[in-house]
Amino acid sequence: MAEKSQGQKNTPGRRRNWILLGGGVLIIAAIALGLGIGLRHDQNSAVSVSPSPSPSPSPSPSASPSSSASSAPSPSSSSSPSSGVNITSAFALPDWKLDTSSAYRISKSWNSSEPPTTREFNLTISEVAGWPDGYNRTLTVINGQFPGPLIEVNMGDRLIVNVQNNGSNMTTIHFHGMYQNTTSFMDGTYMISQCGIPPGGSFTYNFTVPDQYGTYWYHSHYSTQYMDGVIGPFVIHSQEEDDLIGDMYDYDQVVLVSDWYHGIGVGYISEYLAPDNENTEPVPDNGLVNGAAFFDCSLTPDDTCYQQDANRTVFAFERDKTYRLRVINTGAFAEIDFSVDEHPLTLVEGDGTITQPTTLHKLKVAVAQRYSVLLTTNVTSTDSFWVRAELDKFCFATENPVLTDYSINGVLVYTDDPATDVAAYSNSMSAETQSWGDVAANVQCLDLNNTSIEPMVPMPAAEATVFYRIDSSFQIWDYAIDLAYINQTTWKPASSSVLYQAYNMLSPSVSSTVEDNNSTLLLNTTGPLALGLFGGNQNQYIVNVPDYEVVDVLINNLDDGAHPFHLHGYKFWVIASGFGTFPYDDYGKFNTTNPMRRDTVTVVAYGWVLIRFVADNAGVWPLHCHITWHLEAGLLMQFQIQPKKIAAFEPPAAWAQLCEA
Repeated sequence: MAEKSQGQKNTPGRRRNWILLGGGVLIIAAIALGLGIGLRHDQNSAVSVSPSPSPSPSPSPSASPSSSASSAPSPSSSSSPSSGVNITSAFALPDWKLDTSSAYRISKSWNSSEPPTTREFNLTISEVAGWPDGYNRTLTVINGQFPGPLIEVNMGDRLIVNVQNNGSNMTTIHFHGMYQNTTSFMDGTYMISQCGIPPGGSFTYNFTVPDQYGTYWYHSHYSTQYMDGVIGPFVIHSQEEDDLIGDMYDYDQVVLVSDWYHGIGVGYISEYLAPDNENTEPVPDNGLVNGAAFFDCSLTPDDTCYQQDANRTVFAFERDKTYRLRVINTGAFAEIDFSVDEHPLTLVEGDGTITQPTTLHKLKVAVAQRYSVLLTTNVTSTDSFWVRAELDKFCFATENPVLTDYSINGVLVYTDDPATDVAAYSNSMSAETQSWGDVAANVQCLDLNNTSIEPMVPMPAAEATVFYRIDSSFQIWDYAIDLAYINQTTWKPASSSVLYQAYNMLSPSVSSTVEDNNSTLLLNTTGPLALGLFGGNQNQYIVNVPDYEVVDVLINNLDDGAHPFHLHGYKFWVIASGFGTFPYDDYGKFNTTNPMRRDTVTVVAYGWVLIRFVADNAGVWPLHCHITWHLEAGLLMQFQIQPKKIAAFEPPAAWAQLCEA
């Protein structure tokens, strides 16, 4: 049983729950119950981990094309935390730490007009002991390092990613934001688009990226695994993008921002999904900027925190240059306000859509969203500035006593020679600058206003042909457990991949006839499929779209927490959003001239968002909240698009073998 540590302090929470009584809905106020979500668990603290051997004896610093998969360094190796050393410019990276100062710097000499080619990457999943903020814990990593390597391709390229699972749990890899047109089986969603890659097993993802470019990321889509370290940036270059904004900047830098927990993610689930815990999510212990941060070890009573190893990320930038910062929120829960003191930011991209330049001082980034902003190093007041990733505390329902500072800081340093002058990480470097004072205090968990973002390449929204309303809520039913529901169905992983089951029902090469195994329902039903159609599982709410449609989806949030919803396989138009009740009288009157196109949007507490997409990409595509805790609670539904085309898929034999093992 997990040990409860000094715990998280429960305060009167923001949650209100919808309880069904005789078909009606009754709002009752949630009360704070004394459930201490543990900050540290025995099974979560740093332990000796012996990863399975892999082909190469040392970690690979990057996922360069055709690189070999690598083993994870042993936690007991020489890379253990230093003792009594004041790490400044002499700081040596431990084996498990990726040097993001070089690995996440994108070369402007990349040839985006190169003819399409095949680029191959090898990713090995394993476990190591690491201390991103000084607190030593078990990490699940890629190629022995955290965070994961940058993957770069050109639009039109074929991407081959060989995944070797040397970890102790199942895994999958989802390429967030990819259309996966004709390759829905490569979407990497556990028990939806594929079955899991077992420990000791492997799988090869093989797909093309013909019609999109910009900033994306990849991550495990198995349980809570990505919040333990299975994440990395994914950038698609194109000549079209270069023509639009390439002349606006001199350098290109990836910036991962996230919340951070000192325990393994799955260790919190039993306490989160416990009787009488009314959706009080575990609050993070800290945050990270490019995989590093400072943590005050005096706040934790154990001996697994090493103050000398709590190092901030340092961005060494050349004076009088303009940098493109690709900001990606790879966290589990917290919305993050990103800013750089005294430096205005010019927004030019959101979720892979190039936008008209917009100047702002603070950038709100919900979980799984990506933005590109331009920053010019022309400030003369000083040479050092705080880079701030502020966790939005108004998204939390409770407090964590060790999270005393919601602003997770890196340092921007002006230098004449970025390659040699300044260390990539430091526990002593700081700045004297102040946060932007003209930005009003944030008192709500809100998305960046999508109406203020205009795509640079206009695309009017097509006229909708079908409308679906989905209600998102938390409800208390059996055993007093608070679960998430979409239209009265709470999601749990099916016994086998839903797409695998659908393909077996539909494909004449698999079934004796296309009429077998409920296939007529899959082919002909418009709207929600009958629960239990897939292996009798009652937890799969699936809307069937059998033919080409332009689909409006009204996401109606009956919960008092905000939810960043992500739709796989598509970019959607954000038609409108608001608080309270959807204005049905205004339906059809919203501005559809050139609305923002993206794949992740936040639905505010007791609010709504209307999104629209063209159902022309066959497959089974989840729509889910990207907050890890809410997904584990069941906040997911699926769209099955054009099942006749699913029948014509040509998945590799290895894909089916994962489900048949």
